[in-house]
Amino acid sequence: MKAIVIHQYGGPDVLKYEDVPRPEPKDDQLLVRVIAAGVNPVDGMIRSGMFAKGGNGAFPMILGGDIAGIIEKIGSKITKFKAGDPVFAYVSLDNNGGYAQYALTTEHETAPKPKSLTYVQAAAVPIVALTAWQALVDTAKLSAGQTVLIHGGSGGVGSFAIQIAKSRGAKVIATASTANQDLLKELGADVAIDYTKQKFENIAKDVDVVLDSIGKDTLARSYGVMKKGGIIVSLVARLDQSELEKRGIRGTALSVEPQSEELAKIGELIDEKRIKVIVSQTFPLSEAMKAQEQVATGHTRGKIVLKVADEPK
Repeated sequence: MKAIVIHQYGGPDVLKYEDVPRPEPKDDQLLVRVIAAGVNPVDGMIRSGMFAKGGNGAFPMILGGDIAGIIEKIGSKITKFKAGDPVFAYVSLDNNGGYAQYALTTEHETAPKPKSLTYVQAAAVPIVALTAWQALVDTAKLSAGQTVLIHGGSGGVGSFAIQIAKSRGAKVIATASTANQDLLKELGADVAIDYTKQKFENIAKDVDVVLDSIGKDTLARSYGVMKKGGIIVSLVARLDQSELEKRGIRGTALSVEPQSEELAKIGELIDEKRIKVIVSQTFPLSEAMKAQEQVATGHTRGKIVLKVADEPK
């Protein structure tokens, strides 16, 4: 099969389009024929060696945590799926990732593809939607009537976070650049803040939940907008315990996990038209380098997706 492989850590130029053996599923695995693979900022972080634990035992490595495709073959212990099922999945990189014509997943990582989505749209969902869900629903326990401030509302995680928060009856304040103000409104934000012209702390007050995907100065300024007892969930930074204690608020850093039941719930909300999926660009698999360079700019509306194969008729 064709895949994008890295043989060492480095810049986007270490991504090589190569022939590699097609994997075989173990008893507890599914082999998925990949139609599309999502591209996430974390892919570039892994590629650059940010998470390397010494040594090069992981190479050659195939990146990519988001896939949508059709099950080709199942292991003997698989009970929830069969060959031919359309699925989407958050692939943990234990068995290599989704920048390939075939990928291995487990039942815990995989859910039925939402019927209303193309495979390209479905590949844009798993990691970012699960991140938003685990931050707002599992961690912050966001409920109707609460106010949430979502930094980076037009990005991958932010675009799902706005819609998940609205589906739970929360009031949503979201930040983005001038060019993406219309998108924030379209996604359902009650208050859209242009961070290039406005200070969010002058507008957002008494917030129950902050979802931070920016860190640094943005996170530092967020402590002051919180209601006592509120919670900040950061995807990119450790929280300042002294600030939390001083203000009587809670804070946690979140690391997303594959979770098939939650992915299935998100799929249902999508099919009920309560969540829309934003794909800004697609690239062929062979141009993964260009796709990662674009994601690294930090100015992507929604998601960028690699088109691995044609959509089935």
